[in-house]
Amino acid sequence: MHYLSTRGGIAPIGFTDAVMMGLASDGGLLVPAEIPQIDAPTLREWSALRFQDLALEIMMPFIGNEIPRHELQILIERAYSGFIHSEITPIIDAGDLKILELFHGPTAAFKDIALQFLGNLFEYLLARNGGQLNIIGATSGDTGSAAIDGVRGKAGIQIFILHPKGRVSRIQERQMTTVLDANVHNIAVRGTFDDAQNIVKALFNDLPFKSAYQLGAVNSINWARILAQTVYYFYAWGRMTGGDTTQKISFAVPTGNFGDVFAGYLAKRMGLPIDHLIIATNRNDILTRFVNTGIYAIGDTVHQTLSPAMDIQIASNFERYLYFLHNGDTAKVRALLNDLQTTGQLTVDAEHHAQTCIDFNAMAASDTETLAQIQAIEAASGYILCPHTAVGVHAAQGQINCICLATAHPAKFNDAVQNAIGREAPLPPSLQGIMEKESRCIELAATVEEVKAYLKETLSSMMHE
Repeated sequence: MHYLSTRGGIAPIGFTDAVMMGLASDGGLLVPAEIPQIDAPTLREWSALRFQDLALEIMMPFIGNEIPRHELQILIERAYSGFIHSEITPIIDAGDLKILELFHGPTAAFKDIALQFLGNLFEYLLARNGGQLNIIGATSGDTGSAAIDGVRGKAGIQIFILHPKGRVSRIQERQMTTVLDANVHNIAVRGTFDDAQNIVKALFNDLPFKSAYQLGAVNSINWARILAQTVYYFYAWGRMTGGDTTQKISFAVPTGNFGDVFAGYLAKRMGLPIDHLIIATNRNDILTRFVNTGIYAIGDTVHQTLSPAMDIQIASNFERYLYFLHNGDTAKVRALLNDLQTTGQLTVDAEHHAQTCIDFNAMAASDTETLAQIQAIEAASGYILCPHTAVGVHAAQGQINCICLATAHPAKFNDAVQNAIGREAPLPPSLQGIMEKESRCIELAATVEEVKAYLKETLSSMMHE
């Protein structure tokens, strides 16, 4: 399998090079040159597999012979050994709802599913090939703690995570800043998540700096994250249908950066019988507006909401969708992105907008609707939703054979839960006592120059130790 850039500016590369490159050197995102097709007999066979065995089967076509099958199996087993549920991503009944719980990993969020795998993959590749990797990432909440947990203490890796100061939940902040391993560096930037994400992209686009300081990516711009997240769509479909390929399932997906729902889109393109992929957004509804109008237009500001991981305007993985929507026409992708950069919006033509409406449904939820959804589900079934999951449940109303993705444990957002139902959700073991732990973090202005200077100083001092 070879990987190309959405912007067409690089020669084809292999899977391991794509993982280590993160963002393509032309500023685009890496995508597979072709999408493997899974036939009905294979789907039926896969439907009964353990999550780990299913992950192996799904990943192998995208990796090829770059990692021996038995070594990939060991990596996958190690990645999910710390999950507290035997099914890794179980389906739970909450009244009439089907909830796919994605939060049984070490940081109680769906990001663990990809980042536990990616952390072990990075360690494996560095041990095999040598070298040093300095990870730089931005987080709107859950990615940071999951990425840190995935690589903390690993040889040959330093990790720098930027989060928007005051715009993540208290527990999310503590999950990151109380990890005191020497290779972990937390940076609170005075700005929004989009500011932090733009800084990270600028650092990757500075090719001399990226090369000199051996930068790597953990955000969902890294293809390995999309690949790992694709697994739970296949797993949930198999558990719901028993492998009956005549049955289609819909998925309601809370999304901000478009990575989670793009993984579902990839699964559908591979042949998984998916009916509707429902994009669920909060007040920051740029993706919902795009599906409904064909216009992707940046608003005046990023609104702070009860579902902060979705407080995003520029969804990184949207570029991957534009690439596949336009059948790999990289010139068209570049033209659309140029429109976005120069005018603040891009517009797809009527034909491609019609295809988008086939690919996705979309709905946004206000904070009031989010709280009402948490309250209604708890009153009806006793099940407590996190506010992001509640946005997805709101978007799923009226759907049949629909699975709602639960992206985080509700205790990570107990201010919203308390507001909705008058009590907090019980803390899982991984979050107990976290507010009393020692923490470490540096605060910087939300500028490329200041973050770059901090990275240079920190990494240069390590080189001379």
